[in-house]
Amino acid sequence: MRTQLWQLACLYWTTANLLAFALMGLDKRRARRGCWRISEKALFFFPVLGGSLGGMLGVAGMRLFHHKTRHWYFRAGFPLLFLFQAFLLFFLWRWLAP
Repeated sequence: MRTQLWQLACLYWTTANLLAFALMGLDKRRARRGCWRISEKALFFFPVLGGSLGGMLGVAGMRLFHHKTRHWYFRAGFPLLFLFQAFLLFFLWRWLAP
């Protein structure tokens, strides 16, 4: 039972991070093309739900591509979310790991 919960938690975490990263890339692509943009609330949705690492990788992309670099809540928010989620993941691992 604990192994299944741990696997489910890892799958959830991986999916949330991939979606967060993909949204950041999609928003940048739309910005370059002058298309309709993804809202900032939507960009924070998956990082808040556990995808902060994917969001932070997106932040690295933000710096590389000069995208949303002026927004302090993107520069500081994703790393703070990541720290919180890393502690949470650690405690889940200690509790759920076989």
